[in-house]
Amino acid sequence: MNKLHKLLFTALVALTAASCVKVDFNDSLATTGGSTNSDDPNTTRILKGSYERNITLTGGTYTIQGYVYVQSGATLVIPAGTILKSDISQKGAIIIERGARIDANGTAQNPIVFTSGKAPGSRLRGDWGGIVILGNAPTNRPLSPAPLIEGGIDRRYGGTNAADNSGTMRYVRIEWAGIAAEPGSEINGLTLGGVGSGTTLEYIQVSYGNDDAYELFGGTVDLKYLISYAASDDDYDFDFGYVGRIQYAVAQRRPEIGDTDAGNGVEADNDGSGTTAAPFTRPQLSNFTWIGSNGASNTHAFENFGNRWRRAVQFSVRNSIMMGWPKGGFSMESAATATALNTDVSEYRNCMIHALVDPYKVDATAGGVLTAAAVKTKLELAANGTVSYTNAADIQLTAPFNVDAPNYLPMAGSPALTGANFTGMNAFFTPGSFRGAFGTTNWTTGWVSYTPQTNVY
Repeated sequence: MNKLHKLLFTALVALTAASCVKVDFNDSLATTGGSTNSDDPNTTRILKGSYERNITLTGGTYTIQGYVYVQSGATLVIPAGTILKSDISQKGAIIIERGARIDANGTAQNPIVFTSGKAPGSRLRGDWGGIVILGNAPTNRPLSPAPLIEGGIDRRYGGTNAADNSGTMRYVRIEWAGIAAEPGSEINGLTLGGVGSGTTLEYIQVSYGNDDAYELFGGTVDLKYLISYAASDDDYDFDFGYVGRIQYAVAQRRPEIGDTDAGNGVEADNDGSGTTAAPFTRPQLSNFTWIGSNGASNTHAFENFGNRWRRAVQFSVRNSIMMGWPKGGFSMESAATATALNTDVSEYRNCMIHALVDPYKVDATAGGVLTAAAVKTKLELAANGTVSYTNAADIQLTAPFNVDAPNYLPMAGSPALTGANFTGMNAFFTPGSFRGAFGTTNWTTGWVSYTPQTNVY
């Protein structure tokens, strides 16, 4: 390079720096507080700030430091076997914004684990935030401005693209999440806001969360093979027009765990005011197993219903099992919710229901449309095929109430091995003969853990 060229090059570099033009290196950059942060997560082993370009982790262990945002157009790639621990003082969360993606592909032999940064024996619910994925799929909230996701995150979600793709999570564990950003606004284990059907979410376990395990605000995303274990609040919460499908899912309560809200296997609303905003919240669920504490002496006072259908919600539930819930099984609230069931807009078919009291329960407003007795009659018609049981043992699962080492598989001769019906269901659902989340194959083997307190990472 001659002298003139050197002078021109130096001037160009100075001009670029002065005008804050970013050079698109192959390495990913992060922005924090409006400034450029070029720290390579694979060197620092820390995820922090707001990433605006693709980040590909190399495996091993990383620290999540504070709220980490993946911006529109960027993808966070996490390989199998990666461990991501939250910083203890700057409690972390990962937020995949609208237009961004997560590519977290674990395996049954090498799951990806998001967990507390504390040592074994000292971990607590709420040690960090959780995973939040925000998409461009429809909700029943206004488009402008789009709704803000809860948890003090200050990011919006929802749009008009039902097939929106926010990436993939497969064979993933999320442990000890649920930091409270403000009173009554905790982050859930896995929060999905307006996530579209192009997204793949399967083989995911959320355990020891300080709020809901899974909460879905609108969207169209489909999910398979889920575990909610030892949640404080609800296991599966649906709101703001969620219309997706879920198959093969478990809710397992620990009797000593709860919070000041009522913890349900399902809690669902059209919205918080019970309006008729469209699209109606209408989750389509099949092959769920919801397991309460079944009268354990230390059952938390706020463990509640197996299913709680509230505030103008609609639903389709098929081929599922509910057992051991202390205050009721199938519970229905609001006249609009009852009307949807009475007119067959909602359905509850080929299920098995056990609760310590009131397998079918309605509040005063729903009871004006369908009494609890009428609900029982309707659901247990031969055409609907649902059966209620006096004793949980009659369902004959292997060890559903062994909370430290549960076994959800039906025993030989169990009525759960037969009786499923998939007539008229979407092709997303895999047909089979069994009811509940398991037949004769245990899909939790190798990647699920019920001992995150003592696991060494």
